[in-house]
Amino acid sequence: MKILRMESVKAATGHKSHASIYNAIRDGLFTQPVPIGSRAVGWPDYEINALCQARVAGWSNVAIRKLVIDLHQKRGQIQVLQGL
Repeated sequence: MKILRMESVKAATGHKSHASIYNAIRDGLFTQPVPIGSRAVGWPDYEINALCQARVAGWSNVAIRKLVIDLHQKRGQIQVLQGL
């Protein structure tokens, strides 16, 4: 898994601005960023891929909001590899 920074997320999703991503977050159509430093955030690549695939498949906003909820729940279920 990779964590993508804002510029990579914009390139992958076609969003033109930071504001458009944060508006989508506010509307429940995009996952919340994860902190990766004191002043830096990013998004897990699998979440961005899932959101892009849902858009390409023509999912409704209602279905994408459910996907966002599911993706947020998945964050709490990730198991850390033993031995790290």
